[in-house]
Formats: sequence, structure tokens, C-alpha cells
Amino acid sequence: MPQVQRFPQFHVLRGVEGTSGHLRAVVGFAPASLLSSLSFADVLDESTGRGYQRRFSPDHSLDFRRYIQAVGSATPPLTFNLRPRSDGAWSIRTHANCVDVLIARGVGPILAQVDCQHRLGHLRDLNVSLPFMIFLGLTEREELEIFNIINSKAKGLSGSLLDFHESKLLKDFAGDRPELFVALHLNESTDSPWYKQLDLGGKPTSGMTRRASLRTMQKAVKRFIAAGDVLANETPQTAAVLVEEYWTAVSTVLAVAWAKPRNHFLTKGIGVYALMGILADLWAELRNSGLPPNRTNFASLLSDFACDFDWSTTGPLRGLGGESGAKEALTLLRSARMRARVHLVGAGNG
Repeated sequence: MPQVQRFPQFHVLRGVEGTSGHLRAVVGFAPASLLSSLSFADVLDESTGRGYQRRFSPDHSLDFRRYIQAVGSATPPLTFNLRPRSDGAWSIRTHANCVDVLIARGVGPILAQVDCQHRLGHLRDLNVSLPFMIFLGLTEREELEIFNIINSKAKGLSGSLLDFHESKLLKDFAGDRPELFVALHLNESTDSPWYKQLDLGGKPTSGMTRRASLRTMQKAVKRFIAAGDVLANETPQTAAVLVEEYWTAVSTVLAVAWAKPRNHFLTKGIGVYALMGILADLWAELRNSGLPPNRTNFASLLSDFACDFDWSTTGPLRGLGGESGAKEALTLLRSARMRARVHLVGAGNG
């Protein structure tokens, strides 16, 4: 059994204990500087998958700093959690009608910022009084669930971040959200050209080139699944491998455009949607011909037309956006493929 460490000195946060819904919590008031020094934001580290908060936005935080110092300003309670610990770094002392949350000095920030990251980000030097609510003893998973509930409709919050969290919370992830399962497979498979390339909304993996977002990819995969009725014939796991094989072929056939994502639409939303639409066409053709849907066969079909298409940001995809833009991009690609087929047939007859 771990030995409980005793700390001689504590920071004290005084409040009233009760329940928020069905969870134990303490509500009170404290200086912003103290709450800032005792807390931390557990930002998602995309290289390890640990953490859950969005990337820090200095502009967002500085806006709140300016606001909260103005006469007449106010804010809802800042939400924290004290995670379970065995070293006695925090404890509760009850007296009269109040409780004291005792946080040991010298252990560093231990209040996890569940919903207050940007409000506290630039307040370390301000003593303005702020309301707080501290959950007592929630696990990291329980924090994540609350974060998702609070922020699922938050304006400006990355949909990719919420998608990533949902993948951790679902019991039957592949069955409940197959499109998200496939998209995350692309990002997590070391054999995938998309390995650690999708933007999840957290701290990016060092040295990696960011291309499309997780939200963009999972929407594109969902269109592919629907267009080809893929799950009527394949499991989500097989579909994930199939899509990985396809993108491996894309990155091989279109290596120049793939290597320069800033200058080409290949890995931007409009290109991803269009190419996933083409995948539905190619997959159906390979199935009808009895050929396996692997990178070799995908590369053969793509090389007939995709290399001659102008993927640059000054090409035919320029200015396209939204649902109508995605449909038009797919139409342009299909037309390019049809022209290439006619040309190849004509050349063969000659």
C-alpha cells in the first residue's frame, strides 16, 4: 500500500460542498492569480494521445483578460478537478457550514482545468476574484466526458478534438462510428501515408506536416461508405485497411503534389472529398472484375488519369468549397477520368 506523504503547509480554497448533478464538488471564490498558479490545462498531445484540451489560443485568453478587468464584468464558475492521489497532496477539511480544499505547497499545479483554460491563461498576475467549482476525485476519463458534454456545441472548438474524444468514450467504437474508426486508423497506422498527419485539435506531433483535419477525413470516409454501401460487404476493420491501401496508392502516384500540401488541393478538404468519391468508383470496379482492392491495383487505375489532373491551388479546384464544391470537384475528377479512358481507347484502336 502506498505511503501517504504529509505536507506541513497548504494553500486553502474555501467554499461550500455539494453535488453538481450526481458528482461531488466544492463551489467558492478565489483570486485569479491563485487559481492560475494551482492549475494546469491537460492539452491533447497528438504524439501520445494523452490529454484532452484544445490548443491554447493567446488571442482568446487575452480577450478575456481585458474583459474581466472592466467594470461590470463577470464570469460563470471556472471548472476544475482534483484527480485521485495517494500522496496526500490534497484533502478536504470541514468546519461549520464551509469546507476548505487544502492543496499542498511545493507539489506544483494539481487542479486540472476542465473548463477554464482560456479564461485563466493570462491571469497569473491578477487578483480579481473569480468563482470556481472543483470536482473531487474524478478520473481523467470522467473529466474527458464532462469536457465533451460542456463543449460539444461550443463555437470555435475543434470538431476533430471532440471526434477524437468520442473515439475514447464509445464502447463499440468501430461499430458505432465506422467512419471515425477508419479515419483514426489512417492517422495511427505507421504504414499509412496519413500517419500523424491529421489535425486532431491538440498539440501537433513535432516535425510532422499538417494536412487535413480528422473531422474532414471522417466526413469523407462517411461519404465513401455510403456511396459504395461498403459495410454491407466489409467490416470496419477491413474498410480501414482498404482505405489505407488506396491513400498509399494516391501518395505514390501523385508523389509530387503529396510532398507539397500547401501548394496543392490533394490533401485539403476539397481534394480529400473528391478522392474518396473516386475511391467508391474504383472499389466497385475492382470488385466487379474480381481484382483485390490493394495499392497496386488502385495505383494502376489512378495513374491513367490522376497524374494529368491539375491539383495545384491555381487549378480547376480553386475557389471550390462547401457541399456544392465537393460535388463539383468529384464531377471534375470523374470527367478527367472519362476523357483519359476515351483517349486510351482511341490510342488502342489506332
